[in-house]
Amino acid sequence: MLYWAVSSFILALVAAVLGFGGFAAGGTSIAKILCAVFILICLLCLALGLTRIRGRTA
Repeated sequence: MLYWAVSSFILALVAAVLGFGGFAAGGTSIAKILCAVFILICLLCLALGLTRIRGRTA
C-alpha cells in the first residue's frame, strides 16, 4: 500500500511539473489517503505486537 502512495505522489509531481493542475491535485489526494491508511495499519500492528510481547513475559 505504501508503494501505491509513493507512486501516486510521484505521478502527482510529474503532472504538476507538466501543468496538469487538476490531475496533480487528484493524485495528491489519493497519496494522502493511502499514506494515512498505511500509518493507521502500521500503528495497529505495532499495538498488537506490543500486547503479544507483554502477554508472553507477564
